[in-house]
Amino acid sequence: MEAAVPMQAPMCLVENRNGELTVNQEALRILTSITNPVVVVAIVGLYRTGKSYLMNRLAGKNKGFSLGSTVQSHTKGIWMWCVPHPSQPDHFLVLLDTEGLGDVEKDDSKNDSWIFALAILLSSTFVYNSMSTINHQALEQMQYVTELTELIKVKSSPDAEEKEDSAAFVGFFPEFVWTVRDFTLELELDGLPITPDEYLENALKLSKGKNPKVQMANLPRECIRNFFPKRKCFIFDRPTNKSLLTHLEDVQESQLEPAFKDQIADFCFYIFSNTKPKALSGGIMVNGNRLGRLLETYVKTISSGDIPCLDNAALELAQTENSAAVQKAANHYVKQMALKVDFPTETLQDLLSLHTDCEKEAISIFMKHSFKDDSQKFQNELVQILETKKNDFMCQNEEESTKYCQTKLENLAQTLREAISEGTFSVPGGYKRYRKEREDMINNYHQVLRKGIKADEVLQRFLQSLAMTEESILKTDQTLTDQEKALEVEQLRREAADKEKKLLEQQQMEMQQKMEAHGRTYEENIKQLKKKMEEERIQILREQEMMLDHKLKEQKKLMEEGFHEKAEEMKKETENLETSIKSDESENFFQWSPVLDAFGTGLMIMLPGPGKLIGLGLKTLGHALP
Repeated sequence: MEAAVPMQAPMCLVENRNGELTVNQEALRILTSITNPVVVVAIVGLYRTGKSYLMNRLAGKNKGFSLGSTVQSHTKGIWMWCVPHPSQPDHFLVLLDTEGLGDVEKDDSKNDSWIFALAILLSSTFVYNSMSTINHQALEQMQYVTELTELIKVKSSPDAEEKEDSAAFVGFFPEFVWTVRDFTLELELDGLPITPDEYLENALKLSKGKNPKVQMANLPRECIRNFFPKRKCFIFDRPTNKSLLTHLEDVQESQLEPAFKDQIADFCFYIFSNTKPKALSGGIMVNGNRLGRLLETYVKTISSGDIPCLDNAALELAQTENSAAVQKAANHYVKQMALKVDFPTETLQDLLSLHTDCEKEAISIFMKHSFKDDSQKFQNELVQILETKKNDFMCQNEEESTKYCQTKLENLAQTLREAISEGTFSVPGGYKRYRKEREDMINNYHQVLRKGIKADEVLQRFLQSLAMTEESILKTDQTLTDQEKALEVEQLRREAADKEKKLLEQQQMEMQQKMEAHGRTYEENIKQLKKKMEEERIQILREQEMMLDHKLKEQKKLMEEGFHEKAEEMKKETENLETSIKSDESENFFQWSPVLDAFGTGLMIMLPGPGKLIGLGLKTLGHALP
């Protein structure tokens, strides 16, 4: 699904007025209309360094984001351009161009820090753009990265005052790309050619020394190394001659330097091929709607003077998303049942079989669109809604069957009723004639197709309504002896008792079918819940192992660079992470037993009658599953 309003040009997403950040509602409406996964590329850097030109090229255009041609910063706040992804079908590319950092016209540098932090929080690839070279000055200008732990927190907990391990941020932070514009140096190190990536890694090496100046210089390097395990560097020659630079958006391709064109092409290809869709920790996919809701939460938190908490933002988003997931799943169930059920069904089992199929699809839809439903509050809500909807369909099925049977029976009985009214059977031999007419009517009723589950009950009620009439006809028939009449009365009672017994057996069978349907309902819920929890556990382990790998590499680098004390600190962090991974790996199903217990208990409370027995069985199942 494409955005409700196609974007022919960028639009301001986060307005920055007098140091106050606000979300532009029109841009937010466009962003939240995108239900596809989004690949989010944000670019930051000092003002007048050509950030906007790179973003325009990613959009496949020369014009769009304002380039500006003076020493003033043109981009204020954060501008957005949503376009279909050029190489990933059913994905959108969301480009975020931020206002230039270090604008001399701004009084509050804190405002720059928040713009920088928002770009980190929103993007799946974060591009830092600088000029000429990656040197001490360029790294000093990356001071904003050193403030991230003060501007963002991962967890809201009693220990929130303590400094969070950088590994916690790695699971949330985007990939890092450093672009160097108007690069004029030779890519060499110790007389040997190096790649742009090696150039960046060399620039991020720590300087030795314990004086405050050296430690301050090392801080941005350490932060980049710790927060962004995946790093990439691109260098760009000057695009064209100086006289054309002020109007670069109007420069023809033929006027661009060949080397620059190749470098731009390499940059765009890398971004399109390697940038992953935006996801939250645990592999939770982010679409345009979710990204917009997260942005609202972040800006609202910043405006209140508080610090954005990633876990809290995800939980707040989950509340809205899970409610929508319940509604989406319930709507799907109702729509599919309405399409598949042809009222009245011949048996209750026919209806319940369709219910089971549609319910399974609905649960699957809920699982796909929900996340962080740790207490199964929303899954329980869905179970309750589907149970109510199922009962509604069963009631409708019974009503349709009753109405149809009554109509058919009344039509078939019309001749019999008229004969009774006219006294046709109130004559000698009338009883036998009545019995034949009655049996013919019943046989004709049995021949009627698609009567549904109320066929026997409606017939039984109809025959009961004739009981007094039958006795009267029997008593007035003078050709029958008293003994024959007594036998006929007994025969009528036996027939009525047989029909009652048959009706009771049908009701008991339907009760059993309902109980079995309850069992299938909760087995399916448990099955899909267990599957989702296992997938989430595997994803979390994968993220932890990625963090561990990153820390081991960083520990090795520190040792090679001679920073043994820092390497020892990193080793402790690594050991703690290894312990956590082993613990998570060993817990496996046993950590889920309380979750399944709680879910089973909720089902027992929720469901009437036999459903409570099923819930109890599932609660026991929570302990029994391997």
